[in-house]
Amino acid sequence: MSIQKFSFPTPIHFGVGARTLVAQHLKDAGIRRPLIVTDQALASLPLLAEFQSHLGGLDVAVFAGVHGNPTASQVMAGAQAYKAHRADAVIGLGGGASLDVAKVVGLAATHEGSILEYAWDHPQVRSITGNLPYFVALPTTSGTGSEVGRSSVVSEDDTHQKRVIFSPKLLAQTVFADPELTVGLPAKITAATGMDALTHNIESYLSPAYHPLCDGIALEGTRIAAAALHTAVHQPGHLHARSSMMMSSMMGAIAFQKDLGAVHSCAHALGAVLDMHHGLANALMIDTVMAWNYHAVPDKFSELAHVCKVAGGGAGFVQWLKDLKESIGMQGSLSAYGVRPEHMARLVAIATADTCHQTNPRPCSAADFEILFKAAM
Repeated sequence: MSIQKFSFPTPIHFGVGARTLVAQHLKDAGIRRPLIVTDQALASLPLLAEFQSHLGGLDVAVFAGVHGNPTASQVMAGAQAYKAHRADAVIGLGGGASLDVAKVVGLAATHEGSILEYAWDHPQVRSITGNLPYFVALPTTSGTGSEVGRSSVVSEDDTHQKRVIFSPKLLAQTVFADPELTVGLPAKITAATGMDALTHNIESYLSPAYHPLCDGIALEGTRIAAAALHTAVHQPGHLHARSSMMMSSMMGAIAFQKDLGAVHSCAHALGAVLDMHHGLANALMIDTVMAWNYHAVPDKFSELAHVCKVAGGGAGFVQWLKDLKESIGMQGSLSAYGVRPEHMARLVAIATADTCHQTNPRPCSAADFEILFKAAM
């Protein structure tokens, strides 16, 4: 057997009220002038002001220029805000988009060139040569798990093509995972982000890559989400369900260092072509792709059915996914969300070029992606 290298991420303060620990943590680290990076919608809510009330003794500035899927221009604008404030740290506060931008604002502020030049597939990719500013993360959604990830997904402004900047240096020094920050999420966002977390866990487990540590985390993350997602959507103040979804989200992001699959390749294409919310895109494709994957790894599907307490074995698990989506208000096909036949060629091309499907349990060609998109229409 070849030697495998494993690593797991950063210190985490988890639980209701964790957000109140940030100020003392930063002061103990010698931080005095942090920049909060967040999104436009969250900046207008009481949540931001409430969080800032716990940051007494720090000279805090806010960059609230994140919106939609994160783009390179948002990162570069955040870097300018960092420099203008003469900041010495970044506080990422928000969902996956805000945290992906927050991770690399410090990189763009302290290194030369455009942020996209640090994407792993850039033809003249730049190296991260210096230390990055101190960074802590507070998720306000339970989906991407970006708070514990070592990568940032940033889209090109013109093509919306997603690019990945990857480095252990992007890990947060500390995560403050406070499920109370998710209580105010609308049901639709809770549902979409929750399906994102579930997809991460499921695809990581099904990946043929060798990583038993991640397999265990992914199975448990799937079990937790399966038990909590419906309640989190329909009882938004249910802190136990909110806590469970936040934990499942982090577990999915830890597990997918093992890699993902074809659902994510399809979702990345939908994001690029229609600027679709990533969690929604995963949700719209997951049951179609899983039905297609089932016969490649039926034993793994049976194990997923077991941890989710689903009757009917692996085939029952695929139907359960479809039923779960409907129970949390995610009904309808791709066409109901704006996908048209004229989008097909570009969707197929982007999904085929995406790297996630390289670890799908069933190999995918361009013809296969066309079949999957049409089946989901």
